[in-house]
Amino acid sequence: MKIITLPVGQLQTNCYLYYDEKTRKSLIIDPGDDADYISRIISDRSLSPQLIVATHGHFDHIMAVFELKLAYKIPFKISYRDNFLGKNMSSSARHFISIDGGPSPTADANLVNNEKIKIGSSRLTVIETPGHTPGSVCLYDSNNGVMFTGDTLFAEGGIGRTDFSYSNHQQLLSSLKKIFRLPPHTLIYPGHGNSSTLAEETVLPA
Repeated sequence: MKIITLPVGQLQTNCYLYYDEKTRKSLIIDPGDDADYISRIISDRSLSPQLIVATHGHFDHIMAVFELKLAYKIPFKISYRDNFLGKNMSSSARHFISIDGGPSPTADANLVNNEKIKIGSSRLTVIETPGHTPGSVCLYDSNNGVMFTGDTLFAEGGIGRTDFSYSNHQQLLSSLKKIFRLPPHTLIYPGHGNSSTLAEETVLPA
């Protein structure tokens, strides 16, 4: 499996293309903006998108979903607990970055804890990690030692903010404890910033 990291939008959200090198089948994770750019990379690499997944419902992770769904005729999945954030996407984008986020994406199905997402020869396990948002999830590929952490955990000890009315700091800490039970060599690919490993982020925040 290969990973392409595409920082997109004003908030430089990491959109990931996770693909099977042999079949070229790919998963689009957190397409936060700039659908044209994402599509160009997909075309340049001859990828075949199968599914769009959002680690959570914040506008900066889903603004390109609507266009990509239409372009590739593929489904979009997110936790049902974050559907309310998707519905508020445009107003949130106007509030935080003063742009119209476009049409709100509609989930074709909801992510379920421990669900397996198959891409090519690999499977990612959905791990519910609420706290930053009620429906935050991480996507873990145990065979390849890779996890997409969204805004739950960042490199250099960063964690998702919990000052929103719907956030819960204690839930986030519980979620962090859950993912830190995974092998220390696990590579983490967060929603913003650089990649890291669980071993490098071993100190849990207070």
